[in-house]
Amino acid sequence: MNSRPEILLKTENDLRVMPHLHHYDIQRARFSWDEARGELAGLPGGAINIAHEAVDKHLAQHTREHVALRWIGKRGEKRDIRYNELAQLTNRFANVLRELGVAKGDRLFILCGRIPELYIAALGALKSGTVVSPLFSAFGPEPLKTRLAIGEGKVLVTTETLYKRKVASIRDQLPALQYVLLVNENGNPTAVPGTLDLAQLMADVPDTFTVEATRPEDPALLHFTSGTTGTPKGALHVHGAAVTHWATGRYALDLHADDIYWCTADPGWVTGTSYGIVAPLMHGVTCIIDEAEFDAEHWYQLLQEQQVSVWYTAPTAIRMLMKAGPEAARRYRFPKLRFIASVGEPLNPEAVWWGKEVLGLPIHDNWWQTETGGIVIANTPAFPIKPGSMGRPLPGMDAGIVRKRDDGVIEEITTPDVEGELALKPGWPSMFRGYLNQEERYRKCFASGWYLTGDLAKRDADGYYWFVGRADDVIKSAGHLIGPFEVESALMEHPAVAEAGVIGKPDAMVGEVVKAFVSLKTGHSASEALRMELLGHARKRLGAAVAPKEIAFLPSLPRTRSGKIMRRLLKARELGLPEGDTSMLEGGA
Repeated sequence: MNSRPEILLKTENDLRVMPHLHHYDIQRARFSWDEARGELAGLPGGAINIAHEAVDKHLAQHTREHVALRWIGKRGEKRDIRYNELAQLTNRFANVLRELGVAKGDRLFILCGRIPELYIAALGALKSGTVVSPLFSAFGPEPLKTRLAIGEGKVLVTTETLYKRKVASIRDQLPALQYVLLVNENGNPTAVPGTLDLAQLMADVPDTFTVEATRPEDPALLHFTSGTTGTPKGALHVHGAAVTHWATGRYALDLHADDIYWCTADPGWVTGTSYGIVAPLMHGVTCIIDEAEFDAEHWYQLLQEQQVSVWYTAPTAIRMLMKAGPEAARRYRFPKLRFIASVGEPLNPEAVWWGKEVLGLPIHDNWWQTETGGIVIANTPAFPIKPGSMGRPLPGMDAGIVRKRDDGVIEEITTPDVEGELALKPGWPSMFRGYLNQEERYRKCFASGWYLTGDLAKRDADGYYWFVGRADDVIKSAGHLIGPFEVESALMEHPAVAEAGVIGKPDAMVGEVVKAFVSLKTGHSASEALRMELLGHARKRLGAAVAPKEIAFLPSLPRTRSGKIMRRLLKARELGLPEGDTSMLEGGA
């Protein structure tokens, strides 16, 4: 049995600065979105522009000389961009768009690795009122074509290499795409037919620009999210979302102006935009941008050398660090690191405790979706963690557990520890305003005064929320409803297991049986003896009704770039079914 306590209490070492959210109940009760809006600089006439809040407002503050972006290239290059320089660079990009005739509301897509031009283009486009849609640089031609077509992208910013490899072959199938602005990685002018050289365009325009006075409901960001079936959904967010970005950066990530902050998420995913660009810059922090892909030694070295104080990462990365072993972490020191948070999928209790034992700090899970635009439920610095829990709703966020009655009415479940669908009361500023060209699909997300998330969860007597699974992931076996996450967490408590993914496998007798797929930590090898040991471990921890009946070993589990284990893909491969949309798959073509 796991001898660790159910609650991880905080120590003085865990609270090296006074957290912004230090009296949870009092501050939640007093919070209002109108007052939060008053903390922003704003623009005349009630206008609000995300880029103005992230960049230009600092020009009138002491943070103007502060480093905004510290870029670390994959070959070790380094570049610091201060807030005043970032303002000039984004002004130039906004002027480029104006010179090209790109109008307010037109859509600009960005297909780049984590290079400075990505951040400059995103913020410059937002300044001009252009709608921004970042794309994963790992996408292949087909998923790129799908998204550019759905979004009717007028402008694409990409590199010469990515254009030649992935875009040139589909260009003639994208009639809305008028301009391709190329970044040349070698610093030399580009001369690719049908494209424009971004550096030359930037050099030919002034570095002053009057920020577009966008209204709170004007579109700002378009993020694509993949469901189990069908084409990707384009979730549209507005400039008023900046209020949520500010509030969650303050309360969920506890950002202070002197922080060195590192969000490991790629901006091609909503976390990398909301919390890799917008929220931290709004708080005037220095953002670390690491171009390289994951490497445990490199990450530890970066945390140490850059003196990172707040670190926002994903369960996948944490599990990969766990797999590398504690010795790797112990070769480095992180005296400035004071807060670690995670998002992407639920964080197993074992990972929370690993952070405390190996890094010296617990890892704080939080929950939100592409559709919510910002963090909704979180473990924040000041209150105790219940490992395995998503935490509690942030100020301004009202959540509940609901179920649909036989007559179709949605009702709230108030009894603790009863599973149902996680639902939110609409009205927070970063709530998505629609699925592009899918109005009916959008309307179905709302019922009886709730936004229905599609996630199953439960709430305990202390108000902590616990993820059970996606509604279409839940396993029904002999009358039992089994949440995959619970089974995965139990398996991860075994010292040999690095990752676990659980599915329901059809069975004529009980409906479905639980099958688990596991990858092993370094130093452990797959064997029949280990398989039987894991089956016994799970049975002891979970009971016979819930424990997996089958376990298969895999070198690694399929997961999205955002870190979510793709259970539906495990199931499709197990049953020989169509794999559906795999464009979000990590390492996918």
